[in-house]
Amino acid sequence: MVGKSQCSLRFYEELNDFLPLERRKVRFGHEFQRRASIKDLIEALGVPHTEIELILVNDRSVDFSYRVRDGDRISVYPMFEALDIAPLVRVRPQPLRISRFILDVHLGKLARYLRLLGFDTLYRNDYEDAELARLASEQHRILLTRDRDLLKRAVVTHGCYVRAIDPRRQVEEVLDRLDLYRAIRPFLRCPRCNGLLAGVPKQRVWERLPLHTRHCVEVFWECGECQQVYWEGSHMPRIRQFIQELRARVPAGPSSGQFSDIAE
Repeated sequence: MVGKSQCSLRFYEELNDFLPLERRKVRFGHEFQRRASIKDLIEALGVPHTEIELILVNDRSVDFSYRVRDGDRISVYPMFEALDIAPLVRVRPQPLRISRFILDVHLGKLARYLRLLGFDTLYRNDYEDAELARLASEQHRILLTRDRDLLKRAVVTHGCYVRAIDPRRQVEEVLDRLDLYRAIRPFLRCPRCNGLLAGVPKQRVWERLPLHTRHCVEVFWECGECQQVYWEGSHMPRIRQFIQELRARVPAGPSSGQFSDIAE
């Protein structure tokens, strides 16, 4: 019969959200079966492996395959997208820095916001969990979800559990955690389908425009995938204000790209 051993663990920052109150922000002892991998041990405690960027065992960086030993002192850290710790990281070959997303069924409004901000974002309200995990892996996308168990699938290498409920707070949470404020490139993607937008002559979309728009708007954009037509609408000041508030959270960066004012 396989005997049990004892180790101690300490989880840092937002990883504590997955733990019961008595185990948050403190080092605690834990019994485990001999030969347990550190990935299985951590996920058995409720923390998805996709939330983790660095694991130190006895002050040495290890990967998920490390076999926990009796007496090990384990420290577990969340993603450090704002800080390059590549020389230390061993939980995956290389931190994923390209900000491409795929979202689960619960995050439709967040998907529209991320597309509005220029991020390549896949979303459908009929994705099955297995398909979400497969696409995240094959296309090297960050999986955003409200389902903790989905993040525990072995094929998923990068993902975030979205804690906020309000869609605008969700946007701030994702941008905060992945340090993406300087990567905002608004109005480059279609909020409906994620296709790229391009300027289009008025005469080419004339028949698809409402009557009042035909005579008071001159500049239009069209989605290259779904052919949705966009122009500046009355709600544009609110959208600009929202983006301005997001950008104000960090020092001003370089220009955000070709399109600066567009809405349906």
